Amino acid sequence: MVQIKEFRIVMPVSVEEYSIAQLYMVMRMQQNHTTSTEGVEVLEKRPFEDDVLGGKGLFTSKEYHLQSKVPSWLTTFAPADALVMKEQAWNAYPRCKSVIKCSYFTKFLLTIETIHRADNGMSENVHNLSEEQLAARQVEIIDIASAERDYWSFIVGRSSVDCSKFRSVRTGRGPLLEGWQDKCVPVMTAYKLVTVDAPYWGFGNRLEQAVLAGERALFLESHQNCFGWIDEWFGMTVEQMHNLEQKFDSSLNQKLGKPTLMESKEGLNHGCSLESEDIFKQRSQLNSEQHGLAVAAQDN
Repeated sequence: MVQIKEFRIVMPVSVEEYSIAQLYMVMRMQQNHTTSTEGVEVLEKRPFEDDVLGGKGLFTSKEYHLQSKVPSWLTTFAPADALVMKEQAWNAYPRCKSVIKCSYFTKFLLTIETIHRADNGMSENVHNLSEEQLAARQVEIIDIASAERDYWSFIVGRSSVDCSKFRSVRTGRGPLLEGWQDKCVPVMTAYKLVTVDAPYWGFGNRLEQAVLAGERALFLESHQNCFGWIDEWFGMTVEQMHNLEQKFDSSLNQKLGKPTLMESKEGLNHGCSLESEDIFKQRSQLNSEQHGLAVAAQDN
């Protein structure tokens, strides 16, 4: 049975700021989770134009080698190394779409459609669903200030950021206390419509529920990090992010022992004087130094 669930992630940033924050967050998280044996391999990047998504954007093709994150019960149906996920993504911000398949389970299909809006998560049917789809859809608002954890929080990854205590040095935003979504300025919401179909007798429904739970945990962790790293990405330009992306993608493939990605220069920016890991370290160090100065000022 096809599962449809809409996750709404409210963020204390503007829609324009989130376009940078999202890129930085994805790059850094993939860098942290990629090793010589598993992680993310970037296959292709190129500009695209599509009327359905509302204009021009960037198409990306990736493979996810995430054997250690596969639930143990699923390995009774397939070896862990066969569960390589292939993603095609179209980013025409503020609209994005990802389609994820698995070559081993050929009928499996996961689609994530995202619309970003400058509101606090209260808009209904931003994806223009039919009456039938609305009847099947479940809605969950994810609070990034929540300390709630479950099994999937430990499997997918657990953020070290406590948004209910974190305060940004550079922007003064935070901590996110109870009811912050109704008081925060600026504010925006990522409306993520997740549709998963695993038409397999005996374990299909269990797989669909596991995927939804895994996506929820990933959305929570990534967006907590997104806010927690605000002092690192805040003020970066689109050009700087594109320059960083190219170095970052090559670094990922090198870690996995895969060929370096060759990008079309059309629509993409190139040239970066620092390796991606160096930039992450420098910005993290700057963030720590700024935080130390802020604490010292408060003590005085």
